[in-house]
Amino acid sequence: MILSIQAGLVLPSMLLRKLSSHNRKNRLYQAFRELGRVERTLFLLRYISDPQVRRSIRAETTKIESFNDFLDWITFGGPVIKSGDPVEQEKQVKYASLVANAIMLSNVADLTDVINSMAEDGLRVTPELAASLRRSY
Repeated sequence: MILSIQAGLVLPSMLLRKLSSHNRKNRLYQAFRELGRVERTLFLLRYISDPQVRRSIRAETTKIESFNDFLDWITFGGPVIKSGDPVEQEKQVKYASLVANAIMLSNVADLTDVINSMAEDGLRVTPELAASLRRSY
């Protein structure tokens, strides 16, 4: 199929149309489904066998969960979206993210000022010291 697209015999839009039809008898659909299964199996084998991959995924998942917990905390009442209107829901989520990012930026600026002040006072600022400044809300 790729060679047909490169040769100009098949348009990419036709390929997308075939894939979006969800026709389970379509050979292209079946081929991509099997390819997806192979990729998922390879990923799971890598995940099971490599502790570094597990640590990396866990660290990223923890960051996302922490950010979501922070969003819940700043919205004063948890993850409740009161409106049924999708536009209002999207606004509420974006506003909460904007406030969260503003708070984080303010914290970074404040911590930068404190660390710079410590350095000016002759105190040794190490990466370990900077890492210890992390606190939970």
